[in-house]
Amino acid sequence: MACPHKLASVHQGSIENEVDEAVFRKVTGRFATGVAVVTTLAGGVDHAMTVNSFASVSLDPLLVLVCVEKIARFHDAVLDAGVWGVSILGRDGEEASRAFAKRGRTLEGQLDLWSHRRGRLGLALFDAAIATLECRTTAVHDGGDHSVIIGGVVSADTPRDLPPLIYYEGRYRHLRALDD
Repeated sequence: MACPHKLASVHQGSIENEVDEAVFRKVTGRFATGVAVVTTLAGGVDHAMTVNSFASVSLDPLLVLVCVEKIARFHDAVLDAGVWGVSILGRDGEEASRAFAKRGRTLEGQLDLWSHRRGRLGLALFDAAIATLECRTTAVHDGGDHSVIIGGVVSADTPRDLPPLIYYEGRYRHLRALDD
């Protein structure tokens, strides 16, 4: 029996923007997200960037995604490298998040202040992370001013048991307690 569900075709035309950007930011800011630092190694140089646009995509195969702004220095580095690491930050990770969210910072030695290890793919993974992944890029999709980068998961770990750092309404937040 054929599956009754079919994938909808993607509309390739332009989308009329009738939503005010400030309203859009307020609406999307109401979606609480975790915070991660994504790393890559391109041309022997470590690159890192704070993200909150990270998500699980598939269990079979294991896939995740990250969205990277096209004008960010990290964008071309991660596309060239084809591999990337994710360090999901715990409630004590706000300082690291702020550091790697700054545009134009010096690349040389940027990881020196942050304890990290090299993963299976040679990528920097933060010791203070509550979870880490290493990925190989499997697809890149246009997402307006961002690229949606899909990665196949090569390694995964949960090195620390701590509540996550949360970003909500333009501010860092902390969970008071994890439910049992």
